[in-house]
Amino acid sequence: MKKLINDPRRVVSESLAGFGLAHHNLVRVRTDPDLVLRREPSRDKVSLVSGGGSGHEPLHSGYVGTGMLDAAVPGAVFTSPTPDQILPAITETDTGAGVLLIVKNYTGDILNFETAAELAQAEGITVATVVVNDDVAVEDSLYTAGRRGVAGTVLVERIAGGAAERGDTLEQVAAVAERVNANVRSMGVALAPCTVPHAGEPSFTLAENEIELGVGIHGEPGRRRMPMADANTITDQLLEPVLQDLGASSGDPVLLFVNGMGGTPLSELYIVYRRAAQVLAERGIRVERSLVGNYITALDMQGASVTVLRLDNEMTELWDSPVNTPALRWGM
Repeated sequence: MKKLINDPRRVVSESLAGFGLAHHNLVRVRTDPDLVLRREPSRDKVSLVSGGGSGHEPLHSGYVGTGMLDAAVPGAVFTSPTPDQILPAITETDTGAGVLLIVKNYTGDILNFETAAELAQAEGITVATVVVNDDVAVEDSLYTAGRRGVAGTVLVERIAGGAAERGDTLEQVAAVAERVNANVRSMGVALAPCTVPHAGEPSFTLAENEIELGVGIHGEPGRRRMPMADANTITDQLLEPVLQDLGASSGDPVLLFVNGMGGTPLSELYIVYRRAAQVLAERGIRVERSLVGNYITALDMQGASVTVLRLDNEMTELWDSPVNTPALRWGM
């Protein structure tokens, strides 16, 4: 294992320290427990809190700022944060307008965020929760009951964040987030596994000419393993289940999101995007917005995911609204 780390046990804490220094104009990093908060606390708006295991950067800490999250709660690598981490994120960001928790559908995340929400409600804070489950690859896995929350989480956080920023109520922001989740689907592929720092070895094995279709962001098994193929073939294998499950049809306006897993060059992601856009155009599906890059990763995994969000006018308006975070920024 070759990684730019010091002590494997301090990867998260040292990474967070560097993150805070690099983006001190946007965020403040707290320790004991670890939290990433907006540099300037919000006033009189619904607060958005999300989090999960580290190793998926820039998710979630990179999305703290105007137009997205008020706080991110980073757990250990690929491990959910605990309720005693999550609760301070809720209490410190609540402005009196309520707090929306955006939670990826993994058993540990669900249980720990649920516990923290109950504790916050006992303190008189109004809390709502939206669970993201956009992964069409599998119905169940080692990590979750039901579909996993993957790249669609970024889109939920962005669009719900826009709704909170414009002054929507907690009920309205939660409804927008639920609508995004209902209209977004994703599927990923691994060309090579990732290596968790404290493990020191690949998290799973693939033969030299083998790929994992439908892989999860922690290396969970997907739909099947298949021989390595060209980019067009792999993209088709990812996109077809997404479109079938979404029920996308000619005339639909969509956001097309091609995400890197951490170890794939941007040039290759654009090759995937090119093919996906071509297929959508052939079917009369209108790509109105796009996103390409490493936005929810799996450490150094080689691979990519394809996400399609069916847009409506409000979602498009909220996507375009100003955002200013370390990982997403426009309109400011």
